[in-house]
Amino acid sequence: MAKSDSESVGASGLRTPIVAVLGHVDHGKTTLLDRIRGSAVSEAEAGAITQHIGATAVPLDVVSDIAGELVDPDDFDLPGLLFIDTPGHHSFTTLRSRGGSLADIAILVVDVNDGFQPQTEEAIDILARSETPFIVAANKVDTIQGWQVTETAPIQATYENQSDRVKGEFDERVYDIVGDLSDHGFTADAYWRVQDFRENVGVVPLSAKTGEGVPDLLAVMMGLSQRYMKERMAVDVAGPGVGTVLEVKEEKGFGTTLDVVLYDGTLRAEDRIVVGGTGDPIVTDVRALLKPRPLAEIRTESRFERVDEVAAAAGIKVAAPGLDEAMAGAPLRAIRGRGVDDVIAEVRAELAELAVDTQEDGVVVKADTLGSLEALADALAEAEVPIMRAEVGDIAPRDISVASTADEPTQQVVLGFNVDVLPDAAEAAENEGVEVFHHDVIYQLVEDYEEHVAAIERAQQEQVLENIRRPARFRVLDDHVFRQSDPAVVGVEIGSGTLHRNTPIVAFEGPEPERVGVLKSIKEQGEDIDEARAGQRVSVAIDGPTIGRDVEEGDELWAEIPEKHAKILEQELNDEIPADELEALTAYLDKRRKQDPFWGK
Repeated sequence: MAKSDSESVGASGLRTPIVAVLGHVDHGKTTLLDRIRGSAVSEAEAGAITQHIGATAVPLDVVSDIAGELVDPDDFDLPGLLFIDTPGHHSFTTLRSRGGSLADIAILVVDVNDGFQPQTEEAIDILARSETPFIVAANKVDTIQGWQVTETAPIQATYENQSDRVKGEFDERVYDIVGDLSDHGFTADAYWRVQDFRENVGVVPLSAKTGEGVPDLLAVMMGLSQRYMKERMAVDVAGPGVGTVLEVKEEKGFGTTLDVVLYDGTLRAEDRIVVGGTGDPIVTDVRALLKPRPLAEIRTESRFERVDEVAAAAGIKVAAPGLDEAMAGAPLRAIRGRGVDDVIAEVRAELAELAVDTQEDGVVVKADTLGSLEALADALAEAEVPIMRAEVGDIAPRDISVASTADEPTQQVVLGFNVDVLPDAAEAAENEGVEVFHHDVIYQLVEDYEEHVAAIERAQQEQVLENIRRPARFRVLDDHVFRQSDPAVVGVEIGSGTLHRNTPIVAFEGPEPERVGVLKSIKEQGEDIDEARAGQRVSVAIDGPTIGRDVEEGDELWAEIPEKHAKILEQELNDEIPADELEALTAYLDKRRKQDPFWGK
């Protein structure tokens, strides 16, 4: 791909494009990066899902080595690519710079076998809302039955080595993904057929496992960045550094340090910086800048090079005093040449953008980082779960106290992502009746909570149903009068609904029901039973009527339903009662509403 004809920008002023990697669980996000960086981060991840944000610098010469003839370094001014490995699509929204997306471009990884999954669709929505250009990596082409592997080859070359049957299967899988993209409003095609990447999404078929197609992906990323984003890459290299904290870590010999993605300016070893913290912004002096080797994932790299300065874009470790209260996901800004108060105000403004919306009632949420907190809050918002308090840190007794004040039992809960439950908090939770859920996979945490809510709601509905009179319609059978009165004992057949003992019984002679007595007992083949369902024939004892005077053989009788109970059954428990009970209820309401159209409403 040739250099752009767009306005020239000096190479010294170009930063590395920042690339975000998104996609559904298990579709191969981290495996793809592992293929590029030659590491095995995914092996150590909780549930094999990337749960924290890392940065991997891939210099231009390495891109060229991997991509081979597809990337000639002489054609590019950009210094390489900086990959951000996001913990699912939610944290993509956390990676922000001055209120916008920190990522310049994104890779959406899709398994060619599974196609679009719910998280893929959510990621697409986020990319669309943030207007971030993206490429689709159609991963796992090597799993197509009969695929002949050519390790690390460009995809078109390895495609030509396949049989006609495999080529047909390949084409079908790729165009299924193109169709999925079309369903979400994006025009797409295999990348080599795309004329204008500003108008169309390029799909790059590849295998993260075998490396096939990875040269194509890197070539496309470099070409797009060079051709369409060069002006965005222009930075004031001499300006004060601006970045986002990825993680807060203890490092032997340095104390608390920050892993930072620097996206503008230069950070120097003698700089004074302002960092977002759990309380007021932290003002401190850089003690050391530690840079990982190229291709080393900043989370796992143990050998760092101490440097005097680093220019955007880069992953850098910052050592400085007083960072214990610093928060991952918070902004970092060098003060150099500006007023301290002005920079503090800028950091406060960015933190305000990251704040989670809370309500007067809801669950309590704790997470290990600001990014995780926002990711969990986003997931809960999608699940329509209100949040009363959201903070960074381990689950403590005061969190239990706050949760115990929630009005609803379903909200007397603390949800913790990747945090510990302090021993005294666990004891307090047991004493206060507060449920604590903690997990290191966000979607699993939300699912656990939703199952808890469903269990409570089921129990509540069952309790309500136990105290609600159930609808029933039944008929007195001919030649089945065993006793005429005190109490009357007759054989009946249940037409619909559920007939219970100790239920008042009515008959409809006109628009108003007339009570004929109280059903005291039910027997089936001489055995006492508590209830009879539709279709059953049983004998019942009814206290009150005399058969032949108040009730006749063949009469239709009903369980009497109080108006309040009818309203609850119709409006709240409609989906909880069997179809035959609903039929009995509907017929009962029809009779009552002939006289009063608003009865039970």
